[in-house]
This record gives sequence, structure tokens and C-alpha cells, in this order.
Amino acid sequence: MKRPAILAIQGLLLLTAAGAAQGQPRDTDPARAALSRLGIAAPGIALTIRPAAKPYYRVRVRNGRMAVEGSSAIALVHGATQYLQQQGRVSLSWEGRRIAPLTGLPTGDTGPVASAFALRTYLNTCTFGYTTPWWAWGRWSDEIDWMAARGIDTPLAMEGQEYVWRALWRDQGLNDAAIASGLSAAPFLPWQRMGNIAGYRAPLSAGWIEKKHQLQRRILGRMRALGMKPILPAFSGYLPKAFADRHPKARIYRMRAWEGFPGTYWLDPSDPLFAVLARRFTQLYTQTYGAGDYYLADAFNEMVPPIAEDGSDASAAHYGDGIANTAATRAAALPVAVRDARLAAYGEKLFQSVTAAAPNATWVMQGWLFGADKAFWTPDAIRAFLSRVPNQRMLVLDIGNDRYPGIWKTSGAFDGKSWVYGYVHNYGGSNPVYGDLDFYRRDLASLPTSPTRGNLTGFGMFPEGLHSNSVVYAYAYDLAWGEDAKRPVTNWIADYVRARYGAASPALVAGWGKVISGTYATRYWTPRWWREMAGAHLLFKRPALIAADYPASPGDEAALRNGIGGILAAAPRQPAPLLTYDLVDFTRQYATLRLDAKLRSAVAAYAAGHIPTGDRDAATAARLAQQIDALIGNQQETLGSWIADARAYGDTPAEKDAFEEQAKAIVTVWGGAGHLSDYASRAWQGLYAGYYLPRWQLFLAAQRAAALSHQPLDTTATAAKITAWEQAWLKDGRTWSRHRPADPIAGVRQLLDDAGQP
Repeated sequence: MKRPAILAIQGLLLLTAAGAAQGQPRDTDPARAALSRLGIAAPGIALTIRPAAKPYYRVRVRNGRMAVEGSSAIALVHGATQYLQQQGRVSLSWEGRRIAPLTGLPTGDTGPVASAFALRTYLNTCTFGYTTPWWAWGRWSDEIDWMAARGIDTPLAMEGQEYVWRALWRDQGLNDAAIASGLSAAPFLPWQRMGNIAGYRAPLSAGWIEKKHQLQRRILGRMRALGMKPILPAFSGYLPKAFADRHPKARIYRMRAWEGFPGTYWLDPSDPLFAVLARRFTQLYTQTYGAGDYYLADAFNEMVPPIAEDGSDASAAHYGDGIANTAATRAAALPVAVRDARLAAYGEKLFQSVTAAAPNATWVMQGWLFGADKAFWTPDAIRAFLSRVPNQRMLVLDIGNDRYPGIWKTSGAFDGKSWVYGYVHNYGGSNPVYGDLDFYRRDLASLPTSPTRGNLTGFGMFPEGLHSNSVVYAYAYDLAWGEDAKRPVTNWIADYVRARYGAASPALVAGWGKVISGTYATRYWTPRWWREMAGAHLLFKRPALIAADYPASPGDEAALRNGIGGILAAAPRQPAPLLTYDLVDFTRQYATLRLDAKLRSAVAAYAAGHIPTGDRDAATAARLAQQIDALIGNQQETLGSWIADARAYGDTPAEKDAFEEQAKAIVTVWGGAGHLSDYASRAWQGLYAGYYLPRWQLFLAAQRAAALSHQPLDTTATAAKITAWEQAWLKDGRTWSRHRPADPIAGVRQLLDDAGQP
């Protein structure tokens, strides 16, 4: 045996001994059960847990029999599924699964495959509003098994907490009516929990609270059985107005209005009430769901910390991705020592609030605010805020490195705290086809050896919404295990598509390579927040005259089109279901880019008085929107499926109607006609033809009429008309049933031809 192999085995034995000394669990039954639920013939696989200092797995195959060892149940599930993916036998994604028989496996040994990251984290606080508000246990069970297959061991677990908040405020003397009226509707609760809003579209249904209570018990039971350490909620200081009114002498600040919503109420951690409420919340949570290791408390998510002694700086306005300069100016006007002392006290008290009833817990916070509000959070301010928290008792989730890269560098790796590196990737569940696979590869290859990485502890993906671009998440978590960092992306893609489709000819892989060049080389989808207007595409944005200046979208449109053509040409006569799915998704993306160009041209033509050109381009845009809508009826989600899931959560006709309106609101108007309208825009059947297109037709008709009369467009009246239409649409009661195309591939070909017309 060669010396490097001997050293590797010796090192693994040392890791095993260290892990055994730590008393880590050795039960393989949860891993075997997860594999069985995933459709993998687990009885034929030998599983062995060998605890180690670093997460690892190893797969051996002899005489067609597969044996997997690993440091934990999660490592076993990941190791087994990863090996089978590389063999072209298993593909797991939100869109569906492909599981091939395990017969005829080649003899081999992967050797120990270790992750450079002790933790692999997952989910975003916002995911629980943009994606999961209507999930039942079956969907959560699938997601937890998917997490295990990706090697994720520290997911956020935010469901069910309103049951505990209600108990806390009951404990403090508030009645149920006051509590319910202060709790936002289900899809908007993430921002309630972070203190951005309160009572939006209230009251929150007692039945919904109970359903989520029972659901969270099952979620945590499954996660804990697999050895995951879920990140649980903690008290960060935000209070119902009813509680604030009952305690006029408490040090409570009226926080600034976030995105146009009324200001919320935050209790200063130095006030004696803070420790009482924080301890009681954790006690109640533990009684309800059991104790945890990690607790999330985000006190200042896109909110300005009150620094001045009178709290006057708590009410600065918020604009787009950052805070108003007035807030930073007020903070800068204070003596640095005063600012730093106040921030240090906040950090210390927040840590103490987490550990008061959970002495061994770790305080977790998202680091998004350091990038989003960087005018306030200078490196010195970050350092002050973290300065009094023990390094090993805090975990900073540095989630935005595809949007705000380098915060960890300028902050000195968060002043020595444990931290997790990662990407948001998805905003609002909006689903353009994009990601930057080669960026992830290069980025993660260099990170673990960076001399300035400090106490880097983990890697994570933190999408605000799920169910799109599965390839991004599969690849990123593979990289987190160090399996593919040294291989070109195209080599990984060859294995990926072979497992996903059952076969991968060189021509098909080459087509995928062009798709990667066309759209999977885009780190951040810049159009989604263009000129303070949300919406992933121009079609998805509220219509406006500035649409004539809408820029070209990221990526290479021609490469995307060529890639789709290459995959189509290489596809068999009867494509695999997931191949059809991907072709529809890629074509939808390409056609929407072409549609946006026609909209832009129509707005410019009408503005210039060129009515025939405007008419032609408006008609083409309308036809493309209708064709796209018809084509995407087989995709995972539609407006109709989203509404159906929401209605299924209701217990009475009135509750079902309320949930339907809330579900429609979160993906369209959000908080009204301000910045958040269309933030969560989805490329769904029902929205193309039933929401986005009618809005634009209202606008273009008004613009055309103005051009015919040689008058400027009355933008105020037109916007009011569109707003009224939106509000009527929310309440129209239409369920938007799914309509499946009879021949999706024929639809792809037709749409490609029509979208490519000049």
C-alpha cells in the first residue's frame, strides 16, 4: 500500500477515536429509514457509523454489495446518495426523483470523503413565508430527507413558534383577541418575527397556529432522529403594541417604518423586562418542543439599532437595499465610544437572553444586516456589537456572499466568532433560471485555506424561496463536501444529467454546457430590484414608462437559446420526465427574456408616437405571455397549486377564502404598491396570462390612447387604475386550475420559434 493511503487511513482512525470519545450516536436506523423513504433499497446496503472529528463518509462496493460508513446518520445518507448519483443511479430534486436499480454496481472504494465544514446549514427565515406557510407533514418529510441527502445538519426550524409566542403573551396578561390581532397573516410571519412588521392582514388563525404546532413537533422529531441540530427561534426584543401600551414606563422604542409599514416596538435589552421575557420564551419553547443547541435572534434585520440615549434614531426611513443616510449620519454624529458601548451592551444582553434558560446554547444571528445596512454597520460597529460575546458561543450566518461579498473579510471574520459562509441565491421565491456554478466552485475551493477565515465553521445555502434551480443547490452542497472542487463544472454536469435523465450523450452534455454559459454564470439576478422596482423580469414589474430604459438581463441569451437547441436535438424521441421539465424551464426563461424586449420596445414606441410599432410589439408580448402560460402547466408549482395548498389549510369557508387571498398577496402585491410589490414574483402558470399580462395591457392601452390624442400619459390615473385592478384580482375568488399541455416538447419547439422572431 502506498504511503499517502496509509497516512489517510491512520488519520481516519484518529478521527474515529476522537469522535468515539465524544460519545456521538451510532444508530443507523434513522439513516436506513431515510434512504428507504427516498426510494433507495436500503436493506441491501450495509451502514456503519464511525464518529469522527470531521464529517466524513466512505463507500465500498464488493461483489455488487454496497457498504457505507460515516461520521453520522447524515453522513451515511449523503454518502450513499452521492455515490449513487455519481454512478448515474439516483437523482433527487424538488422537481422529482429518479431512482435506478442498485444491481451491477462496480467494485470500488471512494476512500474517506471529508467535509471542510463542520456544519452544513440551510434555509432562510424568509423561506417560511415565501415557500412553506401551507406545507403539511408529507412535504416537510420529503424536504428533511432531501436535506439529509445533501449532507445538511443544521437547518433553520422556524415553524410552530406562534404557539409559543401566544403562550408567552397570554402569560403576560394579553387576551387571545389582542394577541391574534397583533400577529400577521401566515405568509408574512417571517417579517413579524424579525420585527419589521406587526399585525399585517391580521388576525392569525388559531387553527393555523395549532396545525403548525403539531407539525413542528414532527419536524423536530425527524431532524433530531437523524442527528441534525436544528436552529430554533429565540426572543430578540420585539413586542406587540398591546404589551407596549400596558408598560408605559418600560424602555420600549418605536422602531422605524420598514418598507412603508407602521413602526414596530422593541424592548431595550437593558430593561429588566427583557431578561424576564427572553427566559420565559425559551422555557415555554423547551416545554413545548424540547431543548436545542442553536437559537436564532435577529434584533436588527434591516432595522437601525437605537443608539442615541433617547432612541430618536430608531425611526429612520428605509429605502431599497439600505438604510437612509439620516440614520448613519445620526450614528456618526455620536462619539464613537458612546456608539460602541451601546452596541456592545446590546450584543451582550442578546447573548445573555439566549443563554438564560439554555445555558449551553449558541446564539445564532444572520449577518445579512451587515451588508444590507452597511452605511451603519461599519467594521468598527460590527466589532463593537460582537465584542462581549464568547467566540464559541455565537454563530454568524454570513448568508449574502453572492450579493454582498467580503463582509467577513472587512469585519475580521466577525471578530473571531464562529461563522457560516453561504449564499442567498433565491430572493422571494422568484424563479428566473440562474446561478453561477463556476463561481461557487472557485469560491469554495479557496475559502477553507484562506489565512483570514478566522473561526469558519460551516457552509450554507440560504434561499428565501425554494422549488427552482435545483442544480445550484445540488452542486453547492457537493462542493461543501469537497467532492467536486477540483473538477470542471462540465464534468460534474455530466454525472448530474446522467443521474437525472438516465442517460447523458456527449451532445446532451454539450447542450447543458451552453445553458450554463447562457444563464448559470450569473451570480446575482440584478433585474429583480431595478430602480427600486421589484420583479424578476420586466413583465413581472408594475408597468411604468421607465420600462423603455429596461436593461438587458444578465447572461448570454444566444448561448441559452443554442443550449436549448442542443439539448432538444440530443433528446430521445420520448424524453425522460425530468429532461422535459428542464427543457420547459429553460425555454420559459428564454421566451420571457424575448417577451421583455417586446414590452420595452412597445413602451418606447408608444412614448414616441409610433403606434403601429407599439401595436405590433404589444401583440407579440401578449402572445408570448399566453404561450408561456400554456406551456408551464406541468411544472412543479402553478398559481392554482399554490392557492389549493392555502385553501387546504383552512377549516372553514371563511378561513379558506382568507388563506387564498393571503397566498395571492404574498406572490403579487405584498405590502401594497411600494417597493415590495412583485418582490416574490413567480414564473407560474396563471400569473403570466392572468396577472402580469392584464396589468401590462391596462398600461399599454392607456399609453396608446394618450399617443393617439397627442397627450402625455396620465401616470397617476393609470397607476391608480392598475392598483384597483390588483386589489380586485386578490378577491376575485378564481382558483386558477392547472392546465397541462398535451405535448410539452412540441410546445417548446413552437415557443422557441415564436420567441425568436424579430
